[in-house]
Amino acid sequence: MRKHGMLFLVLATLIMSCHSDQSKAKGENKDVNNTENKTDTLTKHLKPFNANLPTIGLLMYNGVLQSEVIATSDVFSKPTEEGKQLFNLVSIAETKAPITTEEGMHFVPDYTFENCPKLTALFVPSAYDMYAQVHNKSIVDFIREKNNETKYTVSNCAGAQLIGASGIADGHEIVTWIGGGQQLQKDYPNLKVLNDSLITFVEDGKFSSSNGNLASYISALNLLEKMTSPEHKKFVESYLYLDRLQNWQN
Repeated sequence: MRKHGMLFLVLATLIMSCHSDQSKAKGENKDVNNTENKTDTLTKHLKPFNANLPTIGLLMYNGVLQSEVIATSDVFSKPTEEGKQLFNLVSIAETKAPITTEEGMHFVPDYTFENCPKLTALFVPSAYDMYAQVHNKSIVDFIREKNNETKYTVSNCAGAQLIGASGIADGHEIVTWIGGGQQLQKDYPNLKVLNDSLITFVEDGKFSSSNGNLASYISALNLLEKMTSPEHKKFVESYLYLDRLQNWQN
């Protein structure tokens, strides 16, 4: 009887220990789940594509000046003061391969030329050397085809060369990077190229253009105001602290 009593005591201890370990494991899993939720830095930043919203397309290619991509995304990604999403913002490239910018960063495009959704506006940025892009039939054809559906087409800096190569803005005013206007006019005589030493931004019909780099914020903010309101534009400017940039010397 004594041996049986000892055996029962040992078994009871093991069973209680097992239950204790299971309870502890459940508690640990709960803590792990909580930790995973707290460290999730992606989900809350995802902006699902909403077919009911206007779609802003950012054209990208190797060597693109990233400031001209970031400026547009900075402006059009901002919600209303109430936190409401206003636009779909998508990046497009010839393939799904990561794009390497002039500055050496790598961007992964959302869409290719083949599966790009319908765009309300297309932004065409630049590179320091546009030869490869201007002679890339796929890029030029994409711009030309999208022009049939977009309400607005915007070029920044030497992106004007792609606009010229596509022929979509023949007869319209355009501006390019400071110092590039004469060559642009020579290469594309059907464009009305303005004096880039005097003109930073111009709008002519559905087409607008800027000198590029940080002036790309001007073209983006101008279109934002047309598509929303002066009040929302002012809100986005305050969101971006543009007043601090304008008055930094003070």
